[in-house]
Amino acid sequence: MPDKVKISETHPYFLEMTGISKAFDASCVLKDVNFKLSKGEVVALMGENGAGKSTLMKILSGIYSPDEGIISIDSTEQKIREVKDAMTLGIALIHQELNLVDNLDVAGNIFLGQEPLGWLGIVKKKKLYNQAKQILDILGIPIPVNASVAALSIGEQQMIEIAKAVSQNARILIMDEPTSSLTVKETKILFKVIRDLKSKGVAIVYISHRLSEVFEIADRAVVLKDGRNSGELLKEEINHDNILKLMVGRSLAPVIQNKVPGMLQWDFAASDLRTLKYPQKKINFRIARGEIVGIAGLMGSGRTELVNTIFGINPKVGGKTLLKGAEVNIKRPADAIEKGIFLVPEDRRKQGVITEMDVIDNITITNLDAYSILGLIQKKITKRISEKQTQQLNLASVEKNPLVKYLSGGNQQKVAIAKWLALSPHLIIFDEPTRGVDVGAKSEIYNIMRMIANTDSMILIVSSDMEEVMKISDRILVMSDGEITGELLKTAFSEEKIIRLAVAKLETK
Repeated sequence: MPDKVKISETHPYFLEMTGISKAFDASCVLKDVNFKLSKGEVVALMGENGAGKSTLMKILSGIYSPDEGIISIDSTEQKIREVKDAMTLGIALIHQELNLVDNLDVAGNIFLGQEPLGWLGIVKKKKLYNQAKQILDILGIPIPVNASVAALSIGEQQMIEIAKAVSQNARILIMDEPTSSLTVKETKILFKVIRDLKSKGVAIVYISHRLSEVFEIADRAVVLKDGRNSGELLKEEINHDNILKLMVGRSLAPVIQNKVPGMLQWDFAASDLRTLKYPQKKINFRIARGEIVGIAGLMGSGRTELVNTIFGINPKVGGKTLLKGAEVNIKRPADAIEKGIFLVPEDRRKQGVITEMDVIDNITITNLDAYSILGLIQKKITKRISEKQTQQLNLASVEKNPLVKYLSGGNQQKVAIAKWLALSPHLIIFDEPTRGVDVGAKSEIYNIMRMIANTDSMILIVSSDMEEVMKISDRILVMSDGEITGELLKTAFSEEKIIRLAVAKLETK
């Protein structure tokens, strides 16, 4: 049980987080942050990507411990050291990536870990189903308790996560981007559930980039910027300009959209391209030889879906892609690789490198036929090719050839890049290229990207780091709700212009 110290008999807020600070290694993520919440209140927690919103809520839910600061609930200081402590206090976090067990039914997921047990520890099925039905009825969720979770829509799974939190007697419910995968109809159902919970005194923290939702559902908005409190707005003060001013820290100038000049040699184009997630939205853009094009946008804007479609991870729904003026039919990643289109993925450890293999094998695995004679891999050739790539990327010599899992994050990313360079890339897509690497490695990766572009290759970069995408890009495409809402040239880059374009479609939904 969490330690408790009485603070005050007459405290105005149900929850109060005071002076919360958190650093990871040398990187300060939160600095002296304050956050308050009353019973039956919906507070929107807002800020740009990387502002510290998720870290603050992970501290409240026991995933992280704060380096400094006090958390009090019902006027009593709480030491929340782990998730179990938070659950005991009635704090539930619903992640954007839902945490359900596909091979269990609805009732089994709602009461996972707290099933009613009978003799010999056998689950009382009838009681389990009755209790689950009571919760679903209270929330107005018309889903059968014996339905398979795997067969439910994302929106229905979201409702089951809420029901699970209610089953734990949640007094504070944290929702992280809850509508990013929901339809308009499912969002309306979610809002009804939120209002019902609010009427029962449940306090809700609502994290979202969709300003129209904040206008509709929030009683108050708290904005973070660069890990600090930027400001707070009451319901009547919540509007587009006030929120964006707090997010970027200054007044906003109107956006003047710039057009890319038509004199460049365009080597790649997307023409009316439609992705699986946004099948009604048509995407059109071009990339010139030697150009670095950034794709900016808030979480859920469709950036990753777009690059995954170009690379063949996800099937396209319509439209086409063209390379050097000819249509390329990419149905799977192997098709993209054959055409010289490569992806350095967001999750390098799971998708970019094989951590249990050594550096040489990781670098050469994409083109083993070229390094083989009569089906036998020639180690001298693979070592020579790897040495060339590591020297080019300023990666430590492969003489000792360590397993990739022992390398730093920055060097792992270099390995993920190196494996494509020997294949004469036409287009390399970088998805969050410097996530989790230190400042020095970031600078090196930027130089590598520019070096690649200087060889007349094309680069497409997706990044949640606005400073990064402005620093490295020659041109920025901004996405909102599955489509490109604007295009900015280098001379027109600014944080406020990008944000305004990034929320353009969300405001009208």
